[in-house]
Amino acid sequence: MIAAVIAAVVGLAVLVGAVVLFLAPRVTAGQDAAAPGPRWAPPPADPPVAAAGTPGPGIATRVDATWAASMAAATGIPKRAVLAYAGAALAKAESMPACRLSWTTLAAIGEVESSNGQHGGSSIGADGTVTPPIFGVALNGDGVALIPDSDGGVIDGDAKSDRAVGPMQLIPQTWRNWHTDGNGDGKEDPQNIDDAVMATTNYLCRASTALDTEKGWRAAISAYNSTEAYLRSVARAAVAYNAAAARAGSR
Repeated sequence: MIAAVIAAVVGLAVLVGAVVLFLAPRVTAGQDAAAPGPRWAPPPADPPVAAAGTPGPGIATRVDATWAASMAAATGIPKRAVLAYAGAALAKAESMPACRLSWTTLAAIGEVESSNGQHGGSSIGADGTVTPPIFGVALNGDGVALIPDSDGGVIDGDAKSDRAVGPMQLIPQTWRNWHTDGNGDGKEDPQNIDDAVMATTNYLCRASTALDTEKGWRAAISAYNSTEAYLRSVARAAVAYNAAAARAGSR
């Protein structure tokens, strides 16, 4: 049964990989996606610092706020996004320790997908919701992959073609399979960074484990998007975030 689930995940990932490069932005500003670069990103030396006491209902409450502020200052990632990435990593470490997914890998995907929720002038609210909502281009076959509408526009606002949505740029089919309530508000919203990052975390950890190894990390990122250019873009961002986190932690 597990093998069948994994096969379905990888099959879905091929579809995601076919479309994700057509959604802006795909690389950090000033970078060439095809340029030589790292092909995987070892995790940072230190895991996120957990908040003292019993966490609240959302993943962001799992993270020490002072630590998150220092990481945000060091990396340039919005603090609210750091809380989502670190909270998801802590939650998954508890529920599925074999995955070993780092918060900086999640941040690197968020950077490549949506500038960590800031694409097109968007910003992340206190509850984690991105405003204005982030939508990718219509996947109508005109210079991009053809993915006919699958949700009647309910998720992506387009009743003609599918579009990737939210800070992690999940297509409607993916969101329907992996939807979750990451901030504990009783709603599942791909435009909410907690919900979107937790869905991404579940996806990556089902596609692969041992993400602290090159083989495991590459398998997970390739499941999210199968192109070499995407893998290198995520690796570059994650390596840079690891270095910034290390500098902040040594102060």
